[in-house]
Amino acid sequence: MLPRIMIAGICAALLPVMPVLAQPSDHRVEQRDPVLKPPLPLREQAAIRDAWLKERLDTVLPRLMREQGIDMWILVAREYLEDPVLASMLDARSLRARRRTILVFFDPGGGKPVERLTISRYGLGGLFAPAWDPAKEPDQWKALGQLVAERSPKRIAINTSSASAFADGLTQSQHEALITALPEAARANLIPANTLAIRWLETRTPTEMARYPEIVRMAHAIIAEALSDKVITPGTTTADDVVWWYREKVASLGLTAWFHPSVGIHRQSEAAMLSGDTVIRKGDMLWTDFGIVYLGFNTDTQHLAYVLKDGETDAPKGLKDGLAAAGAVADALTASFKAGESGNAILAAARARAIAAGLVPSIYSHPVGYHGHGAGPAIGFWDNQGKSPQGEDLLRAGTAWSIELNARKAVPEWGGQEVEFRSEEDAFFDGSRVTYLDGRQQGFHLIR
Repeated sequence: MLPRIMIAGICAALLPVMPVLAQPSDHRVEQRDPVLKPPLPLREQAAIRDAWLKERLDTVLPRLMREQGIDMWILVAREYLEDPVLASMLDARSLRARRRTILVFFDPGGGKPVERLTISRYGLGGLFAPAWDPAKEPDQWKALGQLVAERSPKRIAINTSSASAFADGLTQSQHEALITALPEAARANLIPANTLAIRWLETRTPTEMARYPEIVRMAHAIIAEALSDKVITPGTTTADDVVWWYREKVASLGLTAWFHPSVGIHRQSEAAMLSGDTVIRKGDMLWTDFGIVYLGFNTDTQHLAYVLKDGETDAPKGLKDGLAAAGAVADALTASFKAGESGNAILAAARARAIAAGLVPSIYSHPVGYHGHGAGPAIGFWDNQGKSPQGEDLLRAGTAWSIELNARKAVPEWGGQEVEFRSEEDAFFDGSRVTYLDGRQQGFHLIR
């Protein structure tokens, strides 16, 4: 059975409407050789993305502004220097901010709808009401100042933050111009958007989550082809050959790779992982890290493959035990997810669980969504398994995650050589449990 998302359930304490995955389990097995479904035509993709954005602006944004007690949010961006939040609010035809784009959200209170206004020369897909007539007021900044003066907001959020790049999109020159443009009384009401910006970016809607598994399935299908004898010929193909095959494949599909793919080779008697121009051999264990962008959302996956020796039909037991150990670390991590806890607290709890089970874990998981390394709390880093400033943010329901980690384990068939077994799969946290969007790897890709 293919894993599907069903929209059901309510987690009222954290989010009024919460998608819940059907029959959630940390042990759903990813399909061995998934079929690659081609991307939709661009016009259909645009219609989907714009519908998602409208729904988010209608429902998610007002709820978050009220949750944070903010009655005005001002976002400013210039062409090719888009604020991460503003970039996520552009319709599918507005690929960039034009000249200078200013968005204003204002909550008048009293149960009235939040106003969505744009002070710019160009429309934004009908999602924002035009609030500037250059023929009447040529100065864009003065038009903003007049708008703010008319509404007299008590708390004005702007995207400045020392803690997160996602909430720090207002450049210094635009900040200075904004301060100058605002009425003197309003300047004292400015506050950093911080949590509001993060919450906007990290929050996933039921409609989005109904489709996210298809996006992950596409990435899984591309990986399955890359780690097969369709692409790899032992004794001939190099690690970099596979890396550049990924890039060509993604380009041919009209998709985007949000980072340059990685392919590494674990080999008996080689202490370090090999890569680059190293030729793949029979008996090698391969590792890959790969992610795509489709319909505005990112995937991030790490899988393992084994190149069969002559006469073999499966990977050696020691390697399979290592893959299982990585899965057990993932179980310890997902069992430690708790809404309202910090990323640092979840990391500590997960490591304690894994170590108590006799595992050697390293955990470095992160949110995924509009960005591959998405907005929200970090749960460890590969070079820091202790507390971090990025891990102080709180885990929230309705968020998507890359469950990324590794387990180290000795492989008897390789003379007791210790090997690092890396794993990364995309998942959803509904407030009480974590469910993988398209299953997770529990067996090696086998190259014959």
